[in-house]
Amino acid sequence: MLTWKNIIHYAVNGNLTPDKRVEKTKTEWKELLTPEQFRITRLKGTERPFSGELCSAYDEGKYNCVCCNTPLFDSTIKFNSSSGWPSFTQPITENAIQYHKDITLGMVRVEVLCNTCDAHLGHVFPDGPEPSGLRYCINSESMQLEKGVENE
Repeated sequence: MLTWKNIIHYAVNGNLTPDKRVEKTKTEWKELLTPEQFRITRLKGTERPFSGELCSAYDEGKYNCVCCNTPLFDSTIKFNSSSGWPSFTQPITENAIQYHKDITLGMVRVEVLCNTCDAHLGHVFPDGPEPSGLRYCINSESMQLEKGVENE
């Protein structure tokens, strides 16, 4: 189980190696994604709180990267954080996510990206529920729910 200490270690010292890599040009990403998905995942945007359709979805399944379809989170570790974005306590595997120090907007945060294709997903915070204490705050537009598929 990842902890805040692990997250900081990866953000400072480098991330785990992904199982595979997917790389496309800006033009290829634009052709694949909706304008809002492109803005969020490729330009590091964010959606308005409580506006994403996955914010209040609690169906069983896997939450996959909208860009490359890599499984990122499992529905069993999703929780209602009342933050306005889908929230999770752990990634589906330790190497599914990469972590980067984010100093935009005059604050220090840890940005989370898909480790396979570098899509911006959101941020992780140390104020989640036990046992990990983590809250992955993720944009709905950066994921797609594959219903009925549980983490194996």
